[in-house]
Amino acid sequence: MSYTPGRFVWFEHLSNDIPKARQFYEKVFGWNAETMPMAGTDPYVMIHNGEGPIGGYAQSPAGSPPQWMSYLSVSDVDSAYKAALAAGAKSLVAPMDYGSVGRAATIADPTGGVFSLWRGNQGDPPEVETTPAGGFIWNELATKDEKMALAFYEKVFGFTYDEMPMPEGAYFVLKQAEKSRAGLYKAMHASMPTSWTPYVCVADCDQTTELAKSLGANAVVPPSDIPGVGRLAMFVDPQGAMFAVLKPSPSMS
Repeated sequence: MSYTPGRFVWFEHLSNDIPKARQFYEKVFGWNAETMPMAGTDPYVMIHNGEGPIGGYAQSPAGSPPQWMSYLSVSDVDSAYKAALAAGAKSLVAPMDYGSVGRAATIADPTGGVFSLWRGNQGDPPEVETTPAGGFIWNELATKDEKMALAFYEKVFGFTYDEMPMPEGAYFVLKQAEKSRAGLYKAMHASMPTSWTPYVCVADCDQTTELAKSLGANAVVPPSDIPGVGRLAMFVDPQGAMFAVLKPSPSMS
């Protein structure tokens, strides 16, 4: 059993229609699902990419829009939660146990980026050198105040960062012990919400884009090449949740 604090280890689609969400993503990425009984609550629908679980579907809270929730591995949920609130985060769900699976809390960072803190009882999913197609490969925060966000993630979680110049402005790669863990950038448009967006690895960005659009997704960033990174596209799914896809360049995969 091993842990990798500072790595996003789980992704959950908070949905207002789980069967509809399943149908969309299973057609786009070839995922399958497994319903897992949970003591004292509704069963949990796990997302499998091939053999291994990589995420899940859950009912979105009343009044909350459908979205992808990212889970950040931490050594201790309660202490990370307290440190985050002291650094300006807002509590959305206080620390609580999820059956025998693990402990989690949900917060919004000081700029509004929502994510969950997580400590699983069985360790973190294994880290792989090469992400297979259909696996989550990256996570990225678009924020209206990149300086405030960087200061928060540095202080609370010990991230360091590399700054990469981009045509639209600086892009920051958050790192934990020299491993790249996530991206952060200033939202390109005033109307763009502050949010974390997960990326799924694909074999063909353009083909996946056409398939996702044919199934009701809206491509908000068309297929685009990023030197040294790969070819990516970003979408809003049929329920309104943001996600992205990446065909990594050989150097990244």
